[in-house]
Amino acid sequence: MSSGNDRQAQTFTKPALGEKEVTELVDRVFGLKVSWVRPLPSYDDQNFHVRVSRNKGAAEGADEYVLKITNSEDSQKPDLIEAQTRAMMFLSTEGFPSATPYLTKDGNIMSLESGDTGPGNKKYMVRLLTYLPGTPVAKIAANTQIFYEIGKLAASLDKALSEKFHHPSVKSLHRGQFIWNLANVPLLDQYIHALGQNKYREVVEQVIEQFKGKVIPKLSSFRACINHGDLNDHNILVDSSSASLENPQYRVSGILDFSDMSYGYYVFEVAIAIMYMMIESPDPLSVGGHVLAGFESVLPLTEEERGALFLLVSGRFSQSLVIAAHTALLYPENKEYLMVTAKTGWKHLMKMFEVGQEAVEKTWFETAEAYPSPAPA
Repeated sequence: MSSGNDRQAQTFTKPALGEKEVTELVDRVFGLKVSWVRPLPSYDDQNFHVRVSRNKGAAEGADEYVLKITNSEDSQKPDLIEAQTRAMMFLSTEGFPSATPYLTKDGNIMSLESGDTGPGNKKYMVRLLTYLPGTPVAKIAANTQIFYEIGKLAASLDKALSEKFHHPSVKSLHRGQFIWNLANVPLLDQYIHALGQNKYREVVEQVIEQFKGKVIPKLSSFRACINHGDLNDHNILVDSSSASLENPQYRVSGILDFSDMSYGYYVFEVAIAIMYMMIESPDPLSVGGHVLAGFESVLPLTEEERGALFLLVSGRFSQSLVIAAHTALLYPENKEYLMVTAKTGWKHLMKMFEVGQEAVEKTWFETAEAYPSPAPA
């Protein structure tokens, strides 16, 4: 779930365009006539599902897109948005189901537009992306097969980006203080007040201290890569690949939201995927092994990387829960969406610490090792 950088001196940066303004904007910037528009949930950007009419010769019909209006703070980083969009275009050519941009009338992948809403006449970066069909993982009864596929996707995606994606804007993905990069769990110190004083805060403080002592010193031994950074249960779309109702099989049909992309480490991506797949599962502690098996079918982890997995998953739970609580104080009207992870997230984080690192890792690693080893390349 995306958020910006340090926002203690927060000015409200989330766009607030109405449907009439959206219709006019799509016509003016992209030259398309909107037939209907619906808002989509978002953390601190504004997204709309739009259908446009096309009338090219005899072929009448409609096309569907997502209009993405980036918050005013991140809109000041065009190189970063360019890198994210170029990465999506690259992945699409590599066979990954990622959206691609519809070009503006000027032939650009994005356009900086005035919001004309609220004080200061803020400017927002606007993109029109192809609409990807499918059901979010959060809306299906997820099973071990899709957990494995998501692990495999996480490794394949980072590997493709890190080995083959070259564009001048890629240097903007070095985002040192970006709060959602897993290396920055210690930065949660400045937001933890949003939790108040309770048992949850005590566990997060424990995570931060252990992270500083046991993960930060080991970062240099992890293998670096470009991370998607947010493979959560709302950002992965699936469709059914079998007719069986008893044992449904799924395939990934869409990868959404590249706004948390940054340079990180392969082990970060698998930890993030494990944490978000735990959210919806009735047996959350078992999930990690299936995601890990899928990931390691493409990219086996080293001993050092495996040893950090428990604290990395706990660190991502802490990031999600603390930043959501902090952002909900700023945007109370968006609280329901912001707190979606918190409904089960706190329960799962507490359970991980109650059961303990050794027992959780044993479950994960034994589950992963029960899968057949991939043939050597």
